[in-house]
Amino acid sequence: MRRTLTKIVTAATVAALALTGCASSDDPADTPNGPVSAADIQAALDAGGEIAVWAWEPTITEVVAGFQRKYPKVKVKLVNAGSGNDQYTALQNAIAAGSGVPDVAQVEYYALPQFALAKSVTDLRAYGAGGLGGTFTPGPWASVNTGGGVYGLPMDSGPMALFYNKEVFDKHDIEVPATWADFVAAARKLRQADPKAYLINDAGDAGFATSMIWQAGGRPFQVDGTSVKVDFTDAGTTQFANLWQQLITEKLVAPVAPWSDEWFQGLSNGTIASLVIGAWMPANLTSGASAAAGKWRVAPLPQWQAGGTASAENGGSSLAIPEKADNKALAYGFINYANAGDGVAIRLKGGAFPATTAELNSPEFLATEFSYFGGQKANEVFAESAKNVVSGWSYLPFQVYANSVFNDTVGQAYVSSTSLQDGLNAWREAAAKYGTEQGFTLR
Repeated sequence: MRRTLTKIVTAATVAALALTGCASSDDPADTPNGPVSAADIQAALDAGGEIAVWAWEPTITEVVAGFQRKYPKVKVKLVNAGSGNDQYTALQNAIAAGSGVPDVAQVEYYALPQFALAKSVTDLRAYGAGGLGGTFTPGPWASVNTGGGVYGLPMDSGPMALFYNKEVFDKHDIEVPATWADFVAAARKLRQADPKAYLINDAGDAGFATSMIWQAGGRPFQVDGTSVKVDFTDAGTTQFANLWQQLITEKLVAPVAPWSDEWFQGLSNGTIASLVIGAWMPANLTSGASAAAGKWRVAPLPQWQAGGTASAENGGSSLAIPEKADNKALAYGFINYANAGDGVAIRLKGGAFPATTAELNSPEFLATEFSYFGGQKANEVFAESAKNVVSGWSYLPFQVYANSVFNDTVGQAYVSSTSLQDGLNAWREAAAKYGTEQGFTLR
């Protein structure tokens, strides 16, 4: 899942990600002893050993237990080194120190290019990962492919959908919006009917904004090695900025930060009546807004063009193998088990949303009824969204840093007279300045 990133990356992280370590090889056999076959990996699993796994995702605990039952000679040390940027900072510090580096690390999709370009994580093509493309849905698979290599195996995915409070919609005779123009009209209608209620909240979130731009067909980040283009004037970005500016200007957006107590209260009591977010959200609604159980439903993402089906990803993580890991063969055996093998079923049972094509097409998975959504088979909506993720999206090779300064730039549009487009332009300047300082060529 995705959380709002607010911390600036540390000096140690910046140093570790500098371009002095960015040279890469196009050779999938670029390992000390050449390609590692499936037989080699199985032999390592049978022989046993110890690996350290850094991850915060809750279902990974049961995955580790299942893995150790299947491979009793392998001992897995599972460590929660913090989520998101907290773990990334700890990981880069360990890499810089040359000790304490885990064998496996959870890395979110938006952060993976930064680690890949710095050669902090292993190109998994040498272990056979290049042949797994059909195993995973398009969005997550594209997210682990960067710079010609495969730098992680997809752990989960976040195809977007519209979550809405049916009770509130029915009370005020609001139709589920099919387009973003309909969404704006619905937001106006709800505010007129109940001045205490909002259709949606947004206090400035980099992940949400980029996902919306992604769905609109925007391509603000273009990367070719160390040559980077950041441009928030393309048609998709402009379309998002213009529409969302309407909501901000007309005060149709609740100025509530996601994951706050106020946010969950609004989702519970109906004063926040919809969410535009990834498919991993149901478990969070069940636990954080339990009072609204049975009132919410899921619908396809509103479209920029009537009749469209375009979607985007919001959140999601991979499991990667640090370049300085001690036991890469065992590590690959683990991430393959967790993300493409028996571990997938374990994680689904724990409430995770899959990145694997087979599970998304499974009749059992699609037929799952969610009591929170009034018995709706919500996975049918999520699975269709996963199939319709717009291709061609890429993140910056320093997206971790860029996201950390989002609130200082674009976020000003929510609290001042700064326009959303001006905020995006300021974000571009801040990201470009940082990228140039790190040795990238900004176009």
